Amino acid sequence: MSQTNEVGDGVAAQRPMNVVIGVAGGIAAYKACHLVREFTESGANVRLVPTENALEFVGAATFEALSGNPVDTGVFTRVDEVQHVRVGQEADLIVVAPATADLMARIAAGRADDLLTSTILVAMCPVVIAPAMHTEMWLKPATQMNVDTLRTFGYTVLDPAHGRLTGKDTGPGRMLEPAQIAELARTVAATGRITRSLAGKRVLISAGGTQENIDPVRYIGNRSSGKQGFALAEVAAQRGAEVTIVAGNTAELNTPAGAEIVRVRSTREMEAAMQERADDADLIIMTAAVADYRPEHEADSKLKKGSADDALSTIRLVENPDILKGLVDKRNASGADTVIVGFAAETDNPLEYGRAKLERKGADLLMVNSVAGGKVFGEERNSGWILGADGSETPVQDGSKQVVAVQILDAVERYWDSTLQS
Repeated sequence: MSQTNEVGDGVAAQRPMNVVIGVAGGIAAYKACHLVREFTESGANVRLVPTENALEFVGAATFEALSGNPVDTGVFTRVDEVQHVRVGQEADLIVVAPATADLMARIAAGRADDLLTSTILVAMCPVVIAPAMHTEMWLKPATQMNVDTLRTFGYTVLDPAHGRLTGKDTGPGRMLEPAQIAELARTVAATGRITRSLAGKRVLISAGGTQENIDPVRYIGNRSSGKQGFALAEVAAQRGAEVTIVAGNTAELNTPAGAEIVRVRSTREMEAAMQERADDADLIIMTAAVADYRPEHEADSKLKKGSADDALSTIRLVENPDILKGLVDKRNASGADTVIVGFAAETDNPLEYGRAKLERKGADLLMVNSVAGGKVFGEERNSGWILGADGSETPVQDGSKQVVAVQILDAVERYWDSTLQS
């Protein structure tokens, strides 16, 4: 991670991004060690600012060794450097993980009684807060009021995950995985804070590739990893949406906070799962790279090559259902106002073929990108264009798939605003 500065005669130079990681005193403090690695390995200069209680869980020596910078907790250390002001002034991004209920209450009250709260109070950079606490604490009105207050301050407060807590307890309040926090924080640094703009919306997203069995050990598939679909789900969930992901063959991806995942394998299974949930959705995004064809017959046992009746030498294919077109037809027949977004991965003439696909499918918006030369599938970055049924064409700037997800969801929200005004 780097920042561009103007030096000399207007020549742009890159310097490492200054990232402050705040750590509160909770059992999830050990995960901050992994978070440091997420940022340092991307080139950031990391300064850890724990609370006194955080050092009861992870020692200062560990944090110093991982970050390569000194670790202090109070406002009266290194007074000559005016740390309680300087650390916040020099920060490009502040990430607090874990953030306990107590720490969030102190930040919401404008307290500055240790180095971490002083740093946050003086900072003008983006601040991302990742809560971690027991479910009862997270759901208390006082905590939710503090979360709302922090969001009105312009801070991004991430929703925690649902999962195993301290002891045998399970529920909402588990800190997101470090990789999720780091990616969301980088997205905030690149695109701005995450607001609750999709609160109350139900979003249905398909992701990954589908697989069509030839026999019990072979299948027809593609290179889709599901990363773009999961990135869309992650951002939509943090914007407050109720998210369901219908996932085909996907890489090992972290589950977005609060999202429901429905696992499928084939195109027909994905079609059934999407159709079943379509009526309840306000927004459907069809990112999955489905198999257009499947073998006419699926063998019950492994086919043997070179045999007298070598069925592998000729496999007759039949067309799979068109999931996107079917969802549009279902929406149109019911008169629902669901917004439907399609995807088109092209190797040649992406805009020409993308526009033809949009018209053929009848979707409201379509994200088209070029996958020539093996680009996009399985990669960390994406780019392309968002085409509208009204003839609009919006470039999607190159960025991480989460940054691209922000651009797509922004386009959807603009579409909603335009239809409400018309």
